[in-house]
Amino acid sequence: MGEMIRFSRHEQEFQGYLVGDSGPGVILIQEWWGLVDHIKCVADRLADEGFVVLAPDFYDGQQTTEPDEAGSLMMALNIARAAEMVQGGVDFLLGDDRVDGEKVGVVGFCMGGKLAMYAATLHPHIGAAANFYGIHPHVHPNYQKLHAPVLGIFAENDEYASPEAVRELSAQLTALGKEHDFHTYAGVSHAFFNDDRPEVYDGEAAMDAWQKLLAFFRQNLT
Repeated sequence: MGEMIRFSRHEQEFQGYLVGDSGPGVILIQEWWGLVDHIKCVADRLADEGFVVLAPDFYDGQQTTEPDEAGSLMMALNIARAAEMVQGGVDFLLGDDRVDGEKVGVVGFCMGGKLAMYAATLHPHIGAAANFYGIHPHVHPNYQKLHAPVLGIFAENDEYASPEAVRELSAQLTALGKEHDFHTYAGVSHAFFNDDRPEVYDGEAAMDAWQKLLAFFRQNLT
């Protein structure tokens, strides 16, 4: 449905997957596997729901199905460049005639979930940030600068974004007066939304989380 496009910021050029006919803009941030077909499918689904979606390619074409290699790619990610990529993506969407409104949503999965929250501390035109079980040890958002409501989607059985870590993050955001709505799904595992991974995918929880995501974006971006 979509196409690979080029975009830039501060003389740095990036690539990403763009899809959607018209509607609010959304930046979709990949898991540690890369810009794989699953992420493009999620972008297509969001486009079907009336959004214009850009999924930046944080690994510049590299993909993997091996967890060790994925971990290495994630750890090697240049965070400053990733921040520029997201902000460049937001600027690109806001300059596209197909995009409605002055605010863009951002949603990320695993590695991308943490980057989504980071992005919402950087760009003033991000109007909603959704974090699906986000984790990246090198990403440390300054939540005092968070200027968008946050939807958090988490799993009970998650060794990366544990329930304890989620409670601590929620308490931190509450103390800072930051609007957030966190949901932890009982009995499911990290990456339960990824239907390309049958060993962790949970259809019921994934559908409920999907509906929450759509409602969240429609409330804050339309």
